[in-house]
Amino acid sequence: MAGHSQFKNIMHRKGAQDAKRSKIFNKLAREITVAAKSGLPDPAANPRLRAAILAARVQNMPRDRIDRAIKQGTPGGGDDANYEEVRYEGYGPGGVALIVEALTDNRNRTAAEVRSSFTKYGGSLGETNSVSFMFNRIGAIFYPAAAADADAVFEVALEAGADNVESDENGHEVTTTVENFGAVRDALEAKFGGAESARLTWRPLNTVAPSEDAAASLLKLLDVLEDNDDVQVVEGNFDISDELMQKLTA
Repeated sequence: MAGHSQFKNIMHRKGAQDAKRSKIFNKLAREITVAAKSGLPDPAANPRLRAAILAARVQNMPRDRIDRAIKQGTPGGGDDANYEEVRYEGYGPGGVALIVEALTDNRNRTAAEVRSSFTKYGGSLGETNSVSFMFNRIGAIFYPAAAADADAVFEVALEAGADNVESDENGHEVTTTVENFGAVRDALEAKFGGAESARLTWRPLNTVAPSEDAAASLLKLLDVLEDNDDVQVVEGNFDISDELMQKLTA
């Protein structure tokens, strides 16, 4: 789940995510398997697989689980499911625009479940491109503050073609165009090691600050969506204050 309040909204429910660690591992494993199927099973030659493995390591996914997921994505590895990448778009409570990305082996099942979740919590699922025009598709790369100082990250990122670098006490966020994402990620990785996260994402052009009631319903909707095995990422244009987030997640 990601809103636009920098890293605070992304990490606001870490405790809840820890309680769902097995769910997180399942999603990460599916992405690793699909990435291995889409190219070579060698992360050095498969950027998507490399990014998936890095994401799994950030979540402390066991090495044998990672290796098993890679093996399942190789010919004869045992995973015969044909996963499709599907995007759903709609509005959540308070008029918040949401984009849901899924990996599914049954489009009808996943669409029905996502639609039901939106409806149950006061949202409405729309057609493809019904809200994505309100976002920019970008590459986002995040390094913790301890990885390097701000000047060093800025210099390497900009030289490699990044659009922007924002640094604070939490770390460094580097943003790029979709076209430059791979080159910037690889340049940063060569200098500073693997990023804490590196992926294509949706960045809202403007944000919405939902009321307390709408925010409470929105967080419930996000919980249900993230609990769905097929859903990989949920992005939104909400901006919830720290105070309200703490109140709603206490």
